[in-house]
This record gives sequence, structure tokens and C-alpha cells, in this order.
Amino acid sequence: MNDNDTILLDHGAGGKVSHAMFSELILPLFDNRLLAKQDDGAIFEVPAGKLAFSTDSYTVDPIFFPGGDIGELAVNGTVNDVAMCGATPLYISVGLIIEEGMKISDLKRILQSMAGAAKKAGVRIVTGDTKVVPRGKVDKIFINTSGIGLIPAGVNVSGDKARPGDKVIVSGTIADHGVTILSEREGLKFDSDIKSDSAPLNHMVKAVLESGCSVHVLRDPTRGGVGTTLNEIAVQSKVGIQLFEDRLPVRGPVRGICELLGFDPLYLANEGKLIAIVPGADAKKVLDIIRRDEFGKEAVIVGEVTDQDPGRVVLETLIGGTRIVDMLTGEQLPRIC
Repeated sequence: MNDNDTILLDHGAGGKVSHAMFSELILPLFDNRLLAKQDDGAIFEVPAGKLAFSTDSYTVDPIFFPGGDIGELAVNGTVNDVAMCGATPLYISVGLIIEEGMKISDLKRILQSMAGAAKKAGVRIVTGDTKVVPRGKVDKIFINTSGIGLIPAGVNVSGDKARPGDKVIVSGTIADHGVTILSEREGLKFDSDIKSDSAPLNHMVKAVLESGCSVHVLRDPTRGGVGTTLNEIAVQSKVGIQLFEDRLPVRGPVRGICELLGFDPLYLANEGKLIAIVPGADAKKVLDIIRRDEFGKEAVIVGEVTDQDPGRVVLETLIGGTRIVDMLTGEQLPRIC
């Protein structure tokens, strides 16, 4: 296939043109013995035990942005969702919905990003599907990814397991992805290096779980950000969560843009950060393990779980007062992931 060509409806029609796209463009990038069989699905063996399964769809605008693109985002997002179940991600499926007229070179760039992200995470893309729709029926490309992972024996993490006395750890600076997408979409130029934090977190999670430390909750605060995610956990676990504003890790340029445009970094998406809620006795060790990971160097304990105000998140502000961090009621920034 020529990089200067564009996607035609025939590329999704299931005939010779579809086959050529798969065999010449997709298979060489994702090549493995399961995908090469070209069956309707992948057949594989897994060790006995519990499996985690997750699916997500990606419609980000723009599809290319500083720090990544929709392809890398789609792989990392599903890898992280599976990892937040305490599982080791193994296999991923990919569904592509492509707009007629999309440049082959852009599609190739996205697929290359997906292949690179899968390799970095240590997962295999083993099955998928491609559909092409007429111009104007989709914005360039939408991607669905689903993932399967194996949960090691003895691992049991869930949003309903936070307990009073637990500490709340965030693995790094927040709102980077949301501000990056906002800046690119609106054509805003700033004298700072702002880029998406898209990254695979499964290796970080594995190191924490293998340390012997107790972990109650793992979540990646994507849409709705840290504020919404912690509200969900507070409701699930029937506990209160107290945050400390002076500990929240927000880059200076990101904070400045949020203040300028009226956004709250607590509610903006992250694509390479996790929240870990762990017993107070294990918090320091877990924090040290996360900081040793390439994507966790700026991890910090931002709060604690309490038995006060069950189902609510309370922020202790810099000026000494408190405010309720409510559940996000609307989309601050549509199509950010």
C-alpha cells in the first residue's frame, strides 16, 4: 500500500482490498502466530486462575498530539484498565472504524504507535476488525480495544476495598493529558513543554503487587480525573476521603493554563497515572516502589481514607479551609480520550 493513498470504502468491504490492507499494513506491524492465523478470533491457553477483561473506545480529537496519538492511547488505556484489576495484561483486540478518505500514511502512523505501545507493555494484539464508513460519518478514526489479563493468586483489589486509615497515592502529576488535548484542539501556544502522559502502567502495578505490600484499590483516573475517580471509590467503599491541596502534583504550566481558562485539574483526564489506596503501614514502601518506575518518579501521597463523611471527598485547601470535591456532573472537555 502506498502511503500517499487514502482509505476507500472498499478497505472495509471484506474483499481483495481489505485483505491487502490487512496483509500488507496491519499484519507486519502486529505480527504474531495468533493473529497470523487470520481466524475470526484468537484461540489461546491461559494458566488456571482468575482473568480480568476490559474494553474501551477512543475518539480523541485531535488524533495526533504532543506525547502520543489515538493509537498509543488505545493500547495503553486498555493495558492500564486490565492492570488496575491487579491483572497482568496478556492479549488485546483492536477494532478500527475509519472514515473514507483518511490518509494511508496517517493510518500507518497510528498502527505503528499501537505496535510500539504493545511491545513496551509486553502484550500481544491477537485479533481485530476494520470497518470503513462514508465521509462525514466518523471523525477520521475511532478505535476500540479490549484486553484480557491473568490475576495472580492472592491478589484482590477493587473500588469497594478502601478502609479508614488507608493512604491515597497518585503516581505523578495530574491533568497533563487533558490540558494537552485542550491546547492542541484550540490552537493555544504556550512557552512550555506540555504533553500527554499516555503510558503503560502494568509494570509498575506488577512491581507493587509482587512486593508483598497490601493493596486495596487501584484505579487510573482517566475521564473525570482524580476528583471523579476518588468520589467513585468513596461511594463504593462507603468511606470518606480527605485530600490535601498542597500535596496535589500539578505542573506549573498546567496549573497556569487551568487557572487562565477556568478548569480544575482535579477533573481533567490522565492517561498515564494511577491511584493506589493502601494501608498506612505499607504506604511508604509502595510509594518508593512506584517512584522507581519510569512513569512514577513524581508519585506522592495526596490524602487518606477516613470514617468521616462516607461517600464524600473533602479537600483541605491551601488557605486552611475545606471544600467538597463533588462528582463531576458534566463533561469538562469532550473527546479527550
